Amino acid sequence: MTIYDKLRQAPFNLDDAAISWIRDVYASLDLNDKIGQLFTLIMIGTDEEDFKRIASLRPGGVTRFFTADLELERRVISDLVAKSKVPPIISADLEGSRHSFAFGTPVLGQLGLAAVDDVQATEKSSEILAREGRAMGVRWSFTPVIDINTAFRSPIVGTRSYGSDVNKIERHAVAHVHGLQRNGVAATAKHWPGEGYDDRDQHLVTTTNPLSMDEWKETFGRLYRTLITEGVLAIMSGHISLPAYIRSKMPDAGLEAFRPASVSRLLNVDLLRHELGFNGIIVSDATPMGGLSAWGHHLDTLPDIIANGCDMILFSDEPEQDMAAVKAAVEDGRITPERLEEAVLRVLALKAHLKLFQPSDVLPDAAEARRLLAHPDNVAASREYIGRSPTLVKDVNGIFPLDPAKTKRVLLVDGGIIHPLMPQPLKFFLPALLRKEGFEVTIDRADIVPTPDDVDLVLYALGDESLLVRGRIFVDWHRMGGGGLFKAMYRPWTNIPSVMISFGHPYHLYDAPRVPAYINAYSTMDSVQEAVVDCMLGRKPFLGTNPVDPFCGLEDARY
Repeated sequence: MTIYDKLRQAPFNLDDAAISWIRDVYASLDLNDKIGQLFTLIMIGTDEEDFKRIASLRPGGVTRFFTADLELERRVISDLVAKSKVPPIISADLEGSRHSFAFGTPVLGQLGLAAVDDVQATEKSSEILAREGRAMGVRWSFTPVIDINTAFRSPIVGTRSYGSDVNKIERHAVAHVHGLQRNGVAATAKHWPGEGYDDRDQHLVTTTNPLSMDEWKETFGRLYRTLITEGVLAIMSGHISLPAYIRSKMPDAGLEAFRPASVSRLLNVDLLRHELGFNGIIVSDATPMGGLSAWGHHLDTLPDIIANGCDMILFSDEPEQDMAAVKAAVEDGRITPERLEEAVLRVLALKAHLKLFQPSDVLPDAAEARRLLAHPDNVAASREYIGRSPTLVKDVNGIFPLDPAKTKRVLLVDGGIIHPLMPQPLKFFLPALLRKEGFEVTIDRADIVPTPDDVDLVLYALGDESLLVRGRIFVDWHRMGGGGLFKAMYRPWTNIPSVMISFGHPYHLYDAPRVPAYINAYSTMDSVQEAVVDCMLGRKPFLGTNPVDPFCGLEDARY
């Protein structure tokens, strides 16, 4: 069977016309063009010179981190397409929450949708992301995350997964894939071969999947098989090792057992391609991540990514050097002609499947884009799902519903909204919402020591969603409220009603097991903060269910 025969099969399912287009395009590419097709480069910020540099390299695709400037974004994509020999595929992390388009519909992230636990809501949310993504030229989403939220200290799985239950993850991941791909956006299952049992972050270190192969097959193996059967077009190979599989093939593997999947032929080809039967495109995770750079120098690892079974390289700090390194590996035989051809053809097959045959196929006209973005029907549907997501984990003293007549004076201990792309924490909308309801809100300061004489309610607001390069997420008592050694050790809830709300990381009870009332809200979006206030005041019930164990296995955290 030739590679072209494979492209006629699932998940690409290409017809004769698409195969003919691929043959013609491939024949027109010189070696530099072929190398370019193997790269998805990152476009972030507003540096026009950097945009021109990326366009001049004519990559197979780009991942754009969108700003709030709609006109700028359309121009950036339009200019890139105009300089491309082959239409590029525009990708994004359509994960919802803070990844939602600033000019689009606020959509819950995966853990929030798992708390709603309605697969129709998940599919509709993915459909909204897909349609609004297409309005911006996005045809490839690096979602769903099918990692299993087991290691509660992990800073990177957290809010990005569908929780800790494999059955729930499977249901929602299938709905996610359907919502994207039925609306013309390729889905990507990640992070192969499975994250969530290591509490470290692969942005910082090569992480390890410690499961035996029997355990792996019942969990991650099951999830990947299901999504492959459902036709997922792409799988992202992470900087994650799977020692049990490597040792099943190489009993004396030593360090080789901990090779990242992104550069492992055994994991990408033997396990994913041959044993699981995946026929779509394999893309590496971002190559600047510590999980790869700790394994080897980028001039060695980037050629290894292609040589060992990935079809596309995600991101590059030095694309000119990295493209040259991949070209050199082709010329000296480390990447065989057959491997190069297969990788490039799969990239072209993804474009053909998405009908990106001409530059005009990438970006819809401006009027159509404006019609799709933040469509009132989508906003209303998403707001309804958001209203069902806040989860009351515990309220041992019956604090809720809140009433400004009883707890008027509120001290807000504000940890800020932490985002890896923001140099400073963002401010919560919560104080304004509470003041509007008649509460008197004071933001905590270093000089405030609350007593029942001046404070009726202490409210902790934490805004740590899953954070790359953070290492750990925890309640930073020393930083909140202005810091100080003694204040960091003070807990007011023994004599003042107190509530802790996490608008992100669902495991803060590990650091505050005795707080009497605790809410998980899973996202820092303003619309989620509004939903939490509605629930706290009793206007709406708390409908969210725990998609993870928020008590972190601690019995005392339940009381």
